[in-house]
Amino acid sequence: MASNDRDRWLMKGIEAIDQAVHAGSLTVEAGRNIHRWLTEPQYAEFQNPVLNLVDAADFDELNRLFWERIPFGTGGRRGPMSEFGSATINDRTIAESAQGLAVHVQKCRTDASSPPQAAIAFDSRNRSLEFARRTACVLAANGFRVHFFPQPRSTPELSFAVRYLKCDSGVVISASHNPPADNGFKAYWSTGGQVLPPHDAGIIDCVDAATEIPTVDFDSAIEAGTISLVGDDVDQAYVNAVSELSLSPQRDISALYTPLHGVGETSVYRVVRQAGFDNVSIFELQRAQDGNFPNVPDHLPNPERFAVFGPAIHAARSTGVDLILASDPDADRMAVAVRRHPSWQAEPTIDSTDFVCLTGNQLGALLTDYVLDRRQKAGALSSANFIIETLVTTPLIADIGKSYGVEVVRDVLVGFKHIAGEIDARDARDFVFAAEESIGFMAGNYVRDKDAAIAALYVLELAAELKTRGQTLLDRLHELYLRHGYFLEETISTQCPGPTGQARIRQIMAAFRSGPPSVIGSCVWDSVRDFLQHEVRSLPSNRVVEQIPAPSGDLLIFTGQSHECHVSVAMRPSGTEPKIKFYYFLKTSLNPSLEAARQRAAETLAEVQSALELWMKEVTGP
Repeated sequence: MASNDRDRWLMKGIEAIDQAVHAGSLTVEAGRNIHRWLTEPQYAEFQNPVLNLVDAADFDELNRLFWERIPFGTGGRRGPMSEFGSATINDRTIAESAQGLAVHVQKCRTDASSPPQAAIAFDSRNRSLEFARRTACVLAANGFRVHFFPQPRSTPELSFAVRYLKCDSGVVISASHNPPADNGFKAYWSTGGQVLPPHDAGIIDCVDAATEIPTVDFDSAIEAGTISLVGDDVDQAYVNAVSELSLSPQRDISALYTPLHGVGETSVYRVVRQAGFDNVSIFELQRAQDGNFPNVPDHLPNPERFAVFGPAIHAARSTGVDLILASDPDADRMAVAVRRHPSWQAEPTIDSTDFVCLTGNQLGALLTDYVLDRRQKAGALSSANFIIETLVTTPLIADIGKSYGVEVVRDVLVGFKHIAGEIDARDARDFVFAAEESIGFMAGNYVRDKDAAIAALYVLELAAELKTRGQTLLDRLHELYLRHGYFLEETISTQCPGPTGQARIRQIMAAFRSGPPSVIGSCVWDSVRDFLQHEVRSLPSNRVVEQIPAPSGDLLIFTGQSHECHVSVAMRPSGTEPKIKFYYFLKTSLNPSLEAARQRAAETLAEVQSALELWMKEVTGP
């Protein structure tokens, strides 16, 4: 195309974009981002496909591709993949992420006597290897020595490698449990934890400043030694580090493990086999690494969804296995289903007649109690020790920690990067265990992120210990309720996808801040903690009664009473997906019995949820 013709095509496209924004066919932010991709030289290779969409007046697709500049959220940058677009994961946004990380790390380094180092891993998702190689080439071109995992590995092993290899930073290409169309870029600091403020903002500033991005040829960089392939020595060191945290010699337990087509065989399964659990087998149907997750219900590999256990439960019915374990594709989270015995009464959230699927809160309580109990019996527990849970995790964990006389760190925002930050802000040698409701668990100091491998090790050990007494995990959970009271939790998500989703989320959060309900169903709210405005407000007046110095995040927590139940509801926009999450917490006494407490809590939960949804629709629309 002649230069003059191309200039006219470009000007016509920009004019059409401006008109679409004025008409409301494109959001203002999408128009701004498209304008940048059409006019700035670093995006020149994408001009033709963008202009083709403009010519076709495909504004829905343009909105989808450009409605935002994909941010650093709770788990890094994550979103749908495409060939181009500021709101998606693609070659350009991955390269910008790598460049931003490289520049910021170099700005923060004080020792220039040796080159900066980074470790890079990727999971089984589609295009993960491609994006990992792209990241490595950008970092190498910026003077980094890159340690590159040549095969898919777990996110916690990347965290381990950053610490083990004494790197300045690390990257794992993964979208965790998201749908097959998604991928992501998780950035890690020298601690082995995901980047925290102010580094996340610093990286984004450098991403925004990225224009022409330097790169090198991958194979040539390997020959030159600027990119080196990580060998099995690091794999084995990681497996050893997890295995060494064993707390029990008991191994008589049978289990079926599924990696849900992810990388868990390289970490979870290798750890439990090395630890001596010979009766743990891998579920063949979901064993192969496959980013399309073909044999997972709905192709959604999130172990928080009880539906993912369906195929494994079907296979396990005739085998007699005691447990089913499932990890997500990057193997940092672990869920468990326990074979039911006739005497056990189902929890309200359970949907299988053969197996009971534990929630992340229930599993977190069981593992916290197990670790503290074993350490106390070994004489390795003192008041200097501490456990950590997030603000949206069950208060049962805090009650368990207090009963063992350890410090409970609970005012922590969602995400293991915040848990890692708390550990590094204290004496890490005193850290014992951490849990979050979304089936994330961590122990020891070999990583600064959640790890399905340590969770699997402790689940199997606890189950084997209980089996010697003729008990299961369900019996132990029953005992915890008898000791601490009955706790019921549930998390509900409201999806708000696409260009209008963020506006909808802001509208919902604003409504709860400016005019919150004082009564929802039978629940009378007495206060709300607002971690964005750093204040506690009394209800129904919504008057400020206390300041909250830290932490800082878009999170509201309402507390109240209903039917002899203490009720809390937390709400926050997700940091990784286009949705707002509601966390319900109920605690009630065993009056007159545990069974009565279960029924009372379940009825109250259903009533509060229904009333809250109705209020939200009345105030903000359907």
